[in-house]
Amino acid sequence: MEIKHTSELLAEIYRNTHYALQSISDILPETEDEELREELKRMHDGYEKISGKAAMFGRENGVELKEPNPVKKAMMWGSIKMSTLKDNSRAHVAEMMTQGTVMGITALTRSINENAEQDERVKDLAEELLHLEQDYEKKLKNYL
Repeated sequence: MEIKHTSELLAEIYRNTHYALQSISDILPETEDEELREELKRMHDGYEKISGKAAMFGRENGVELKEPNPVKKAMMWGSIKMSTLKDNSRAHVAEMMTQGTVMGITALTRSINENAEQDERVKDLAEELLHLEQDYEKKLKNYL
C-alpha cells in the first residue's frame, strides 16, 4: 500500500463528506419544501455512512484525518444563510446543493486520478462516494 497516496485520497473522501454534511446541516433549516427536505436527509445519511467508513479505515491504518478548516466551514455557513435569506425557494436550494455536489465530484475525481497508487479499499470507497454524488446531482436537478 502506498501510504502517501492512500492517506491523501482518504483525506479527500473525509473532507468531501464533511463539507457535504455541514452544507446539508446548514441549509436544512432554511428549506421549506418537504420533499426536498426528505431528499436532503437521505443525502445526509449517505454522506455520514461514507464518512464513518473513511474514519474507521483511518483508525485501523494509523491515518490521521483532520476536521475540515473551521474558517471555511464558517464561511460556508454565512454564505448559505445569506443566500437563503434572499431566496429559499426549492429551485434555489437545489441549485446551491447541486453546485456543491459538482465541486465535490470535481475534487474527488481529481484526487482519484492524482493518487493512482493507493489501497484498493480506499479507491473503492472513493468510487462509492463518487457514484453517490453523481446520483445526488441527478436527483437534485429534478428540483430545479
